[in-house]
Amino acid sequence: MRRFSSLLLLVGLAMNGVVGSEPTNAPSGPVPARVLSPAEQARALARAELSEKVRAECVEARRYVAGRVIEITSKGLIVESGYSSLLQPPFNQSWVVPGNATVAKDLETPEEKHPDAVCRGLVSLISIPRRPKVKPYDYVVIHAYPAGEEMYRPVPGVEKTIRRYSASLETAVQSEVERREK
Repeated sequence: MRRFSSLLLLVGLAMNGVVGSEPTNAPSGPVPARVLSPAEQARALARAELSEKVRAECVEARRYVAGRVIEITSKGLIVESGYSSLLQPPFNQSWVVPGNATVAKDLETPEEKHPDAVCRGLVSLISIPRRPKVKPYDYVVIHAYPAGEEMYRPVPGVEKTIRRYSASLETAVQSEVERREK
């Protein structure tokens, strides 16, 4: 809610001519601002409302990506998710669990549809923390937010669409807002 209030404040300031000005030679005091046209005001407000709606949807659809790292790509990780035991001690001390840990994959059951459920199947994970470093076949367990889909090519000539999740809520919201505005 605080973010939405900040967005509305920014839009309101822009509408009143406080934001979006060109610098002047005045040493201090208020800076004259460019007044946004009604069309620009409407677009700014629509984008703020869309961003807040998408943020709420992402929070509601958040999942745990808990699984084995299959591949490390330039965008992030490809993870075979579905290892709910990673949420329990001693594995829940870090978002990365060494690959030599003995962890059993969950039985083949459908993914639950509520916040904080464990993702099932192959997913892409972007915007991951920098530390600790992840190696192929390590396990990861992290809250993630839906950020669309991507094409995965496990071997040349084979393509499949997989879900993409972001460890950053901001990245997930930005990705979805940009997709919807196209």
